Amino acid sequence: MAIWKVPPSLPALQQRLEGTLAAHLDIVLEAAGNDWLKASMPVDHRTLQPAGLLHGGASCVLAETLGSIAATLCVDPERQMCVGLDINANHIRSARSGRVTGVTRPFHIGGKTQVWHIEIHDDENRLVCVSRLTMAVLDRPAVTVAGVSSAK
Repeated sequence: MAIWKVPPSLPALQQRLEGTLAAHLDIVLEAAGNDWLKASMPVDHRTLQPAGLLHGGASCVLAETLGSIAATLCVDPERQMCVGLDINANHIRSARSGRVTGVTRPFHIGGKTQVWHIEIHDDENRLVCVSRLTMAVLDRPAVTVAGVSSAK
């Protein structure tokens, strides 16, 4: 059974990343299942640290991008939005080239918080990073236009 309140449309989600850090790093949404979302990112001049290894912060960007998108798909977007509250990452193995691929699945989907698990693997399917992302679920503020409130 799917967990999504908004069914994932990869082209529409990818379009929403235009003009963001995720687009700058060439994060590409690749697939979605009933309870998971997958994306990849290059290991290149944009994502390397000076020693020529994948920057830990770049891994966190991939993890937070995946978890944030997944969290948003689990709420009513007209009434709520999700924002990052905390991220933890353990860097297991280095990557020097190719692409890394992340998959996120939920640990917890609650009314006020969500916790997501993200695993990032290299091209040889070796574990590079494990991350846990906590998202806050916020009510969208009511918008009043010409005296009419959008509050639900």
